[in-house]
Amino acid sequence: MLLAKTRLVAAWGLQQRGSLGAEDTILDFDTAYAQAVAEEIGSVAVQADVGDEAAVDATMQNASEHLSDIARIAVSYAGVGMAARIIGREGKPSSDVFEKTLRVNLFSTYNVMTHAARRMMKLDPFDDSERIMINNSASVAYEDGHLGQAAYAASKGAIASMCLPAARKMAQSGIQIDAIAPGLFQTPMMEGSPPEISDKITTNIPFPVHLGMPEEYALLAAQIVNNQFLNGTTIRLDGAVRLPPR
Repeated sequence: MLLAKTRLVAAWGLQQRGSLGAEDTILDFDTAYAQAVAEEIGSVAVQADVGDEAAVDATMQNASEHLSDIARIAVSYAGVGMAARIIGREGKPSSDVFEKTLRVNLFSTYNVMTHAARRMMKLDPFDDSERIMINNSASVAYEDGHLGQAAYAASKGAIASMCLPAARKMAQSGIQIDAIAPGLFQTPMMEGSPPEISDKITTNIPFPVHLGMPEEYALLAAQIVNNQFLNGTTIRLDGAVRLPPR
């Protein structure tokens, strides 16, 4: 199993190793952080810039050497959430933010998905022709983007939009492709916010009234892996929240 980025991988790994017996390899740009998570869950960390296609290809080849088989599950959680107005107060466009956001959020997801699928296609299928699955991470922002989130919403909207056509294409190879669109979660991105901002955000969640936890995300990811008929779908995981304009 290949895990691309963020602290959510820790919950995923801890959730799975006892129940599904998954071997996992973490791909992360931050080597020290990835190694710390790998030590926590008993896996292997490999440094990678998942926004660089050539690096992803080479890294996956390296990562596969640590697994007993080519990865049959690939999950992509890389993401940044830089906020910027389309036209700033001084009249300057935010094209640089838009480009970086799409590179980290969208291109990295596409890179991991395509290079994982290319390797999965070489595997012997199970009895029902299944080779297994790819799980990408969108966001509720693709439907409820805040003011200043045009780049982030566009990147996550593209991930959601490509889910169905990608699943239809890969169906002939027995590969499922789904996406999770998380709401407001306790991630490193959120941990950087002042407490008053987090408290205000939490009050917008109808039930349960708390930020989503990595374990809850990991649980849904595990359920997707276990449900063969769930394919080509983007699932909101958000406590029924609908984000306000700002």
